[in-house]
Amino acid sequence: MVWQDMVIAIANLLFTFSIFSQVHHGFKRKKGFVILQTSGLTSLGLYAIAIAFFTLSLYFSAIIASINATLWAILFVQRIVYTKAL
Repeated sequence: MVWQDMVIAIANLLFTFSIFSQVHHGFKRKKGFVILQTSGLTSLGLYAIAIAFFTLSLYFSAIIASINATLWAILFVQRIVYTKAL
């Protein structure tokens, strides 16, 4: 394990904690607060970064980036599902 993996993973973990509250708020309010373009492109970009981390053997960073990307993908789905519910 290299120290860069831990630094990147910790930084991404902070981003994950910050977006988790947004996902929870969306489920609680049954509203999609983030526009599709923002959530869609961010989740795709984070999945690409996670793959790059994995190929560089930065496994902790890849896992945390994948979790972060999944949370952004959930925001994307919330926007679609909850907009149709209105």
